[in-house]
Amino acid sequence: MGEEKELPIVGLSVAVFSSFLNGSTFVLQKKGILRARIRGVSYLTDIIWWAGTITMALGQIGNFLAYTAAPAVLVTPLGALGIPFGSLLASYILKEKLNFLGKLGCLLSCVGSIILVIHSPKSESITSRADLEEKITNPVFLIYLSVVLLVLILLIFWISPVHGNKNIMVYIGVCSLLGTFTVPCTKGIGLVAQDAFNSSPTSTRAMYIFLTLLAVLGCSILIQFRYINKALESFDSCIFSAIYYVTFTTLVLLATAILFQEWNKVGAVDFLAIVCGFATISTGVVLIQMFKELSVSFRDLNKITEKTE
Repeated sequence: MGEEKELPIVGLSVAVFSSFLNGSTFVLQKKGILRARIRGVSYLTDIIWWAGTITMALGQIGNFLAYTAAPAVLVTPLGALGIPFGSLLASYILKEKLNFLGKLGCLLSCVGSIILVIHSPKSESITSRADLEEKITNPVFLIYLSVVLLVLILLIFWISPVHGNKNIMVYIGVCSLLGTFTVPCTKGIGLVAQDAFNSSPTSTRAMYIFLTLLAVLGCSILIQFRYINKALESFDSCIFSAIYYVTFTTLVLLATAILFQEWNKVGAVDFLAIVCGFATISTGVVLIQMFKELSVSFRDLNKITEKTE
């Protein structure tokens, strides 16, 4: 049997803290948008919206640090922990309901996250700039990127102007597909940064790669930021957060699986556990966000039980 490797505690801790920051982002921004709408001004003038924006920036910095210290297959799904935190925050700030199903969803999200932590790969599959360059030029990954770019162009320039305000999946599709770039770029920047800022003969090449990844990351985040706010202006934040998490995480895991191939270090049992953990988290997120308007409580359940007896 191989040596059992320890969990990346630092990366795990930063990922959890970042998920809490990101969980509060949508709530604060939505509150700012509502306040600005009541006053008849742009949300850019609202201090609460800016608080949510700054929190988003801090969450992204935390994600960057987490991705450099832990495998992406571990960090990305842990973003679900921000959903229960955001739901609790929304119940106070936005006066949104958190019924029995929502509380059950919070529990399922936490249980699923624990399963992921236990069974996820404990080490990186790419540890150097040379490994990253080799993976980036992989034909399979390049084909996948080409398909993603084509779909993004269709969504942004043709579908979004016509159907964006009517179909929530348009904005979610744009933001989720951009995760194909943000997460790998974030992880890649951490890998090449050390080579880019030293005096080695390969530092110039590393700097070019660093700047390219940084530019792609910046553009992706700005576009995501724009379409997230478009979605929050047109749709309920609860439904958006639930669908966005599941779609974003699925596409990011697919992209990182193709690029970083972290799944190669996961056995059959761990793979099945990870899938079950992600399904549990997704179920919890849906229960938290998409059934908030239902009036379900322990009292209602007791009444149903009494009628069936």
